[in-house]
Amino acid sequence: MKLGPPKQRAVLALLLTHAGRPVVLHTMVDALWHEDPPATAVNVIHRHVAALRRLLEPELLSGTASRRLVRAAGGYRLDVTGDELDLLRFRTLRQEALRLEQGGDRVGAVALLVEALELWQGPAASGIPSEVRALAVFTAVDHERIAAVKEAAGFVLAGGGGLTERVLVALRRAASEHPLDEGLQARLIEVLAGAGRQVEALETYQAVRARIAEEIGLDPGPELEEARRAALDPTPPPRKRALPDGDAGAGWDRASAPAAVRPTQLPRDLGAFVGRLSELDVLETLIPGPGNLAQTVVISGMAGVGKTTLAVHWANRLADRFPDGQLYVDLRGFHLTGPAMSGAEAMRGLFDAFGVPVGRVPAGSQAQAALYRSLLTGRRVLVVLDNARDSEQVRPLLPASAGCLAVVTSRHQLQGLMAVEGAHSVTLSPLDEDDAFSLLARRLGATRVAQEAVATAEIIGLCGRLPLALAIVSARAALNPGYPLAAIAKELQTSHGSLDAFTGEPPLADARCVFSWSYRALSPRAARLFRLLALHPGPDCSVAACASLVALSLREARSCLAELVRAHLLFENEPGRFSSHSLLRAYATELVDEFEAAPDREEASARVLDHYLHSAHAAEAVLAPHRERITLRPPAAHTLPERFPDQRAAAGWFDRECPVLLAAVARGGRYDDGSFGWQLPAVLELYLDRNGRWQQQQTVQRIAIATAQRGGDVLGQAHGHRALGFALSRLGRWESADAHLELALRLFQELGDLAGQARVHRYGAFIANQHRRHADALEHYRHARRLYEAAGLFNGEASVHNEVGWTHLLLGENERAIEECGRALALHRRSGDRNGEAAAWDSLGVAHLRVGDHEQALDSLRHALDLYRRLGDSYLEADTLVHIADVHMAADRADGAAKALREALDILEVIGHPDAEGVRARILHPAES
Repeated sequence: MKLGPPKQRAVLALLLTHAGRPVVLHTMVDALWHEDPPATAVNVIHRHVAALRRLLEPELLSGTASRRLVRAAGGYRLDVTGDELDLLRFRTLRQEALRLEQGGDRVGAVALLVEALELWQGPAASGIPSEVRALAVFTAVDHERIAAVKEAAGFVLAGGGGLTERVLVALRRAASEHPLDEGLQARLIEVLAGAGRQVEALETYQAVRARIAEEIGLDPGPELEEARRAALDPTPPPRKRALPDGDAGAGWDRASAPAAVRPTQLPRDLGAFVGRLSELDVLETLIPGPGNLAQTVVISGMAGVGKTTLAVHWANRLADRFPDGQLYVDLRGFHLTGPAMSGAEAMRGLFDAFGVPVGRVPAGSQAQAALYRSLLTGRRVLVVLDNARDSEQVRPLLPASAGCLAVVTSRHQLQGLMAVEGAHSVTLSPLDEDDAFSLLARRLGATRVAQEAVATAEIIGLCGRLPLALAIVSARAALNPGYPLAAIAKELQTSHGSLDAFTGEPPLADARCVFSWSYRALSPRAARLFRLLALHPGPDCSVAACASLVALSLREARSCLAELVRAHLLFENEPGRFSSHSLLRAYATELVDEFEAAPDREEASARVLDHYLHSAHAAEAVLAPHRERITLRPPAAHTLPERFPDQRAAAGWFDRECPVLLAAVARGGRYDDGSFGWQLPAVLELYLDRNGRWQQQQTVQRIAIATAQRGGDVLGQAHGHRALGFALSRLGRWESADAHLELALRLFQELGDLAGQARVHRYGAFIANQHRRHADALEHYRHARRLYEAAGLFNGEASVHNEVGWTHLLLGENERAIEECGRALALHRRSGDRNGEAAAWDSLGVAHLRVGDHEQALDSLRHALDLYRRLGDSYLEADTLVHIADVHMAADRADGAAKALREALDILEVIGHPDAEGVRARILHPAES
């Protein structure tokens, strides 16, 4: 079968890799074009999908809905079975092999893994462009194969012999493709030695050792050294039962996945997980069957004891039993530098996971809980609620649908959940001695800890057998393989590093010395970055933000971040975004207070807040270059604000940074003169409004007003009241909206700010038109036009002409509308304002539709559509497509209308805009539109 051009093959590869799950359009665009997609990117993808449908279903009649490649969740989903796709068959065989091995049938497990591995014909997604194949989604599939190879080797070594030669075929092939994977090479050496081929095993070791030394300049790690010793010893000690690879089941596909959005949010399981066998046995008895009542399990214990690790490990093990989705929420119940997650924020995240548009989310908490219960009705879903503060925080988030399971972790026992909700409790204590020893052996190599068994036991005691403390100490030891464990134990003792008191208050008192071991091993620059990250406002940060925070170049910041990740002091949640455990952040807070002088802390805070303010200002300037905007003072010295080549890059930055920006607004009141606290909300206004984030708009603008009032900043108060008034109008709170706009107008008048007054009048006109007070709207526009003219802002004047034209359309005065919109078009063209020109073309298109000139209407709207696509303005592109659908409907071209509405819905669903619901209703009920 000829699969078409490279990008079409790449689209197919993405769909196959996500078989049974939707791939949203922006994911395809980013995959195919990275940071520089053409304006026609979405259309190109639609064309590739149409061609793939013809390839996959040649019998499909034109206009008939596809049964395989279907629209779903703002993108497309490819439905295939395990008999049709080797990847699904591979995953099924691997999962069954792990089940057999857990039951003691290692021979059967090896046979299934060999069968699974023989399905592979080469690397995943061969034949697509290399830059696309390098994406994490494809490398993760390759990793599944490597994990299966390691599992097969482990099972053979643990007593699953009989298929050693076939396992060696897979091992040799994988090892040749991944020559620097020390774990894989170690398995090859061990299996060769186990098969009696000691000479070949040692030759393999020498070849790998030489290659590692030549290419990366390092000595072999613990795994390779242990494999070499095993090859030298003809009678190695018997192995314990092999454990499955930590990524077992990664990417596991459920054949029963429903057509609706099926979230898969579980964090990655840890390959170094050990022990907790008795707790896992108890947990297994609490899993509800498909028709049984929903269950809630609370895993509690002190900080650092491994509650989240156990919950995530167990959830990954049983994920395939919950085919309708797996949700994960970090409730931040004990986040030491910020408040616990509110119920509304948690619920919003759950709605986002199921693709619920913002406009469909009710305002009241009880109504939201009812909607959540409705979403889960008839579904079998696993919900992990991590780091809960109390029972009341959790209760609204518990699923009630039969067969669902909620796993809650908390430092508190949450007795309220047990008494009222019938929750089951599993309380964790520190690891026992054997499991703690196994954890260090897994991380440092069994030989190293066995050779220094006394020192290992002392470290375990000094760490109180606490998993988090053991992980941090072992990270230091792993980075320094030549450093004796006895020396680490001695220094821990000198630092009074016992963690026995960790069960008391404050919980960090004795963990501090354990954290210090990783910290003291850092380079000076990385150590300073670790300290200053305590001043960062948001849940995670980018490389550029870190560079500004610590006053380094981007290259230097990347190097420091990589060092912190290696030391397990930071986690890279996704490429280029970093966060840390709350306990480590608390430790960083202590360090920054102790080692950074107050002026240095203030300068770092100023840099990072200025980074976000000036980056957001630059992004807004790209999104709307002719819109009037506030003037900022220069950023603090050594700040590196981001720059954006086009609107897509600017909008993408806002999407990624939105949680951080909102957190920065909340912290803005601490900024020196209070200007940051209102300026960032002012810069965020356009983005939040265009994307339908009106509740968030309300929150940040109230903060802006309060901050400006404390600082006596009249301009800030004026901007805040104006933006808050418009947000309230979007939410239908008309009286409050009018009051805030009236106050904003009075403040802008006091300041003599003509442009500020003009925009207040435009917002007032919008509200008047919503209430069909069109004469009042025209009066507002008369004032706005006069103010813009006095200020010399001709783009604003042109926009008013367009909005006046729209008002005449509402009055049924179509010819007058064409005249006003035509005047707006001429003015925008003269000034080079392409955003304004597109808006005028759109209005003209609607006006020509009203007078029955369908061809002229389509011509005008296509001008607008082309401009919005070139500008990358997704929302207004969708709005124009809806108007194009109106023209087709008026001209009795139902197919054209349906096509335009589907394209609009795709866009609105991707950006999560409330307007998607209305467009969806028109598609489902065309006769009523």
